[in-house]
Parts: sequence; C-alpha cells; structure tokens
Amino acid sequence: MAIAQAGAEADVEIDWTACELIERVPGKVSGKPVVVGTRIMPDVIVGSFDMGQTIEDTQDGLPALSLAQITRLIEYGHEQLRRAAR
Repeated sequence: MAIAQAGAEADVEIDWTACELIERVPGKVSGKPVVVGTRIMPDVIVGSFDMGQTIEDTQDGLPALSLAQITRLIEYGHEQLRRAAR
C-alpha cells in the first residue's frame, strides 16, 4: 500500500523489510507487510497518524499493539519516507 506523507507530492511506498516489528507471510493478508503476530498493516498506522490521529487513539483502536510499537512503526515509516524523498 502506498502512503503519502503530509505535504508529499507523490505517493511513496514504504519498504518495511528491515523493520523488526514486521513480517510477511504468504497467504496472510495476501503476503503484505503486517505487524508480527497480527493482521495489522503498518501503512494504515502511519497513514492514520499523518491524517491527525494520535498514537493513543491508534492504540485504543488496536489494543494488540503497545504505544511503543505504534511509535516505532510511525518513526520507521517516516524515516523511510524521508529517505525516499532525497
């Protein structure tokens, strides 16, 4: 799933392969990146944050994830977007 960071001119796909919180399992959510042990796609978390949802609101909606995990996913996603923009 492509995610555009606020203010970005084009959609950029985040490369989640090096994030320790992410796995890809054939047949699980069509092999898309998901948070380990869940069916939660990290792009959704980053996109919601970029649209103004707080980390706490995200955690309320996804209680399987800790605040630390959500924060890490957002930080990782934003770092990948910054690198792609260079």
